[in-house]
Amino acid sequence: MQITVTVNGSDHTVDVEPRMLLSDLLRNSLRLTGTNIGCDTSQCGSCTVHFNGEAVKSCTLLAVQADGAEITTIEGLEQNGELHPMQKAFWDQHGLQCGFCTPGMIMTAIRVVETNQGELTDETIRKGLYGNMCRCTGYQNIVRAVQQAAEEMQGGSQ
Repeated sequence: MQITVTVNGSDHTVDVEPRMLLSDLLRNSLRLTGTNIGCDTSQCGSCTVHFNGEAVKSCTLLAVQADGAEITTIEGLEQNGELHPMQKAFWDQHGLQCGFCTPGMIMTAIRVVETNQGELTDETIRKGLYGNMCRCTGYQNIVRAVQQAAEEMQGGSQ
């Protein structure tokens, strides 16, 4: 069947099988390989994207469910050669090691900041990132990265 999706601001009309996952559409059909597939069971969060403004695990949706949707992947965050504040903060704060979880972690962290205006405590950030697993960092630098990005994203209100 044919679907049309807007991904990172560009419209795409693609033929998909009814059982194809959104994560497979992004990676295999659209060649946006920043969306990682870690578990296929929605446990790790590596495949998180923004779907109509919400952070969702793309391995939990069928591609046909995305017909007409607006999707942003990690590749769509950079604008005019500038990293998104969250991407820059992960770099600055060493919020990654192997980097496998990083795209999903960043996509979730952006929504954590956007939905929690005002002060973000360590606890609030950790709860917001629940469902995104990192096997390398121990999370403290990820929390620092979210705090740094929140300051810029919220206009210095932290």
